[in-house]
Amino acid sequence: MAATWLTTKVVDRGYHRRTNPRRTHHGSPTLGAYRWGMELEGYGATAAVVSTFLAGLDGEVRQVSECEWGLTLDAAGWPLHLGMSIGDGLLRAQAEVVEAGQIDSDRLLRWNRNLPLVRFSQAGSGAIWVQGDLPLEAVDSERLDGFLGLLVRVATQAREAAASS
Repeated sequence: MAATWLTTKVVDRGYHRRTNPRRTHHGSPTLGAYRWGMELEGYGATAAVVSTFLAGLDGEVRQVSECEWGLTLDAAGWPLHLGMSIGDGLLRAQAEVVEAGQIDSDRLLRWNRNLPLVRFSQAGSGAIWVQGDLPLEAVDSERLDGFLGLLVRVATQAREAAASS
């Protein structure tokens, strides 16, 4: 059974506990909005830029919530499922690139030294992910195009490297 996340609301000299009404598609709360006391409404303009940009893409686009999207594109011959979210002053994007054991960790560290805005990481299962962060102040159509293009390009290059080894 999943844990129930609770928030606290101040009401007339006391506290009232209520279940967090905002949940993401995978069942966990949208901690970015509540953990740091921020409101999602402050991200509306950036969310509109991202939504408009994604609507013009050829891939499969899903808007999971006001500030979360999914995007599926082709990368090296198979789907790259990219997740994007706005929170904590950043536009974050991530996608699983290859399964465990397909790329050497030392190679990933060398690649990470030369990549702006994006990086590779390794999950506990050993799967390799690409992820990136873009400050909200920098989000416009041109910068977003370059940012997502870089994510897809490095994911494609990593998949091609894994296939050739």
